[in-house]
Amino acid sequence: MWILIISLIALVCIALLAGYIRNRRLQKKIERGELDAMPEVKEVDAECCGQHEVCERDSLLAAVSKKIEYYDDEELDKYIGVAPEDYTSEQEDEFRDIFYTMQDTDVAGWVRSLQLRGIALPDNIKDEVFLIIGERRTVISG
Repeated sequence: MWILIISLIALVCIALLAGYIRNRRLQKKIERGELDAMPEVKEVDAECCGQHEVCERDSLLAAVSKKIEYYDDEELDKYIGVAPEDYTSEQEDEFRDIFYTMQDTDVAGWVRSLQLRGIALPDNIKDEVFLIIGERRTVISG
């Protein structure tokens, strides 16, 4: 029992010493002009699963990211505001051409980008897109 208590006290002392040394080094860097101020503590997002880059990359929710990325699909901007059921077969082919030339890892980001830009996927393509995204998620989580 005493070994455990002494070990805990030693651990606390080591942590205090390490914190003191870190603060002294940071203060010296501030005095030399290498830093402007002490670094701030950043709070972690409690809703993130710990694989933030993976979660954001595979998420279809436009709320995950406000940054619009283009996937060599600038020509699709002419479909902003068009309802999913109103596309002609030629217009659907434009979406398919882009969809089939991208990597599986980019599909979720592409769909999110379309959402942020106000472009709806044609109904006839949605099943194919969601199938690819679903397979990708199964591979990642499996």
